[in-house]
Amino acid sequence: MALSEIDRHLLERCLARKPRAWEDFVDRFMGLVVHVVNHSAQSRSMRLTPDEREDLCAEAFLAFVRDDFAVLRRFRGQSSLATYLTVIARRVAVKRLIEQKSPARLGDIAAEVGAAPLAAAAHNGRQSSDAAALDNREEVARLLELLSPAEQEVVRMHHLEGKSYSQISRELGMPENSIGPLLSRARDKMRAAENAR
Repeated sequence: MALSEIDRHLLERCLARKPRAWEDFVDRFMGLVVHVVNHSAQSRSMRLTPDEREDLCAEAFLAFVRDDFAVLRRFRGQSSLATYLTVIARRVAVKRLIEQKSPARLGDIAAEVGAAPLAAAAHNGRQSSDAAALDNREEVARLLELLSPAEQEVVRMHHLEGKSYSQISRELGMPENSIGPLLSRARDKMRAAENAR
């Protein structure tokens, strides 16, 4: 989709620093940025607090204005402005989410897939943190054994290495749109196994 006249005019006003231009820009694209941030977090099975969501949105808008609107000045109008901003906002959000997601959050991942014993072990005051971490690793390994080799690899790459769907798609040579359903099936299997205990 080509650049619309409304967005072209709004972009020109922002770059010329016209009065209220930036406020109009934020009003127009805030919903888009919030959606991108939410989707980026959901696709990585991460829950955002309202403050985290607000911080990620602010960071995306800062990326738009940094270095005298460098990102907006690079826009060539070969797509819609919304598409261009979606790509930028997603890069910002994914980078920050990957920085926040580390193997230390293993207990959170386990809780999300229904592995209550993992979370309990991670928070059990009678065990040392090393013993809890060992219990977590053993429980995750046990749960992963329930999955097919393809499911194991995708779960490991996404949840433990923090890789995006597109990175997994490139590395494993599988369609990007098949990764979400595969992860969902894998989580269902792990939840069912945990509930059957």
